[in-house]
Amino acid sequence: MIDGKTRLICLLGHPVAHSLSPAMHNAAFEKLNLPYAYLAIDILPEDLPAAVQSLKTLHFRGANLTMPLKTAVLPLCDELSLVSQVAGSVNTLLYRDDGTLFGTTTDGVGLTRSLQNQGVSYAGKRVTLLGAGGAATAIAAQLAVDGAAEIAIFQRKSKSFERALSLAHKISSHTACRAFVIDQADSDAMKSSLQKSAVLINATNVGMGTDPSSLVPEDFLVPGLFVYDIIYEPAETPLLRAARERGLSASNGKDMLLYQGAASFRCWTGQEMPTDYVRQKVFAGN
Repeated sequence: MIDGKTRLICLLGHPVAHSLSPAMHNAAFEKLNLPYAYLAIDILPEDLPAAVQSLKTLHFRGANLTMPLKTAVLPLCDELSLVSQVAGSVNTLLYRDDGTLFGTTTDGVGLTRSLQNQGVSYAGKRVTLLGAGGAATAIAAQLAVDGAAEIAIFQRKSKSFERALSLAHKISSHTACRAFVIDQADSDAMKSSLQKSAVLINATNVGMGTDPSSLVPEDFLVPGLFVYDIIYEPAETPLLRAARERGLSASNGKDMLLYQGAASFRCWTGQEMPTDYVRQKVFAGN
């Protein structure tokens, strides 16, 4: 029920039409009878500063950010959580009562909780991570804090490469994890890394929507490797299809979305998301 006391929360990104976040959060608000409503708003990176100011003017309670805005929002925040400072990315905004804007990231927690729930162990082991965008940096930081021994980050030689190098340096300097960055085009290095890894995580947008691509040749997928693709639309990306055809355990990003959403929900409302209810109502059949 929307009335004069309803506070708004939204997802900002491009594209956002495919997102399950509105259904997920609105189901939770309804279940707990909380006075919030969640929208999806498609904006381009160049419009982000104006959008953030507009949300503040309109007294939004908070927002999520998705690709390609998770790093662009950093200078717009008044305060950042420690994990966002290390990761260099934000996926959750909280507009405080005093007018200040707090930014944090829940992506890493969403991913690690999803892995743990599936019985996947990465502590003391190597993880191969594809990408160095906002979600990837949060995931790498959380994996390092949670005990991964090594993280091999594969990134294109683009403007994000230097940021990936900086992230790897921070992780290696401040945790017991050794992180390093490799050119995504180095197929020999990728093949070697996967042979030594417990988990492969695709944190790029390759394979999203109707994209038929995969960054990993099928014969690089070795026995015992767990394959995780943070994309959830489509439910089975080309990478996941190849993994399952080779008999490997694999997962898409729906659980990561659920658990990172639960952490954001707690940030905005101070209450726990009814995740079992949301999973049944929103994710069944998707």
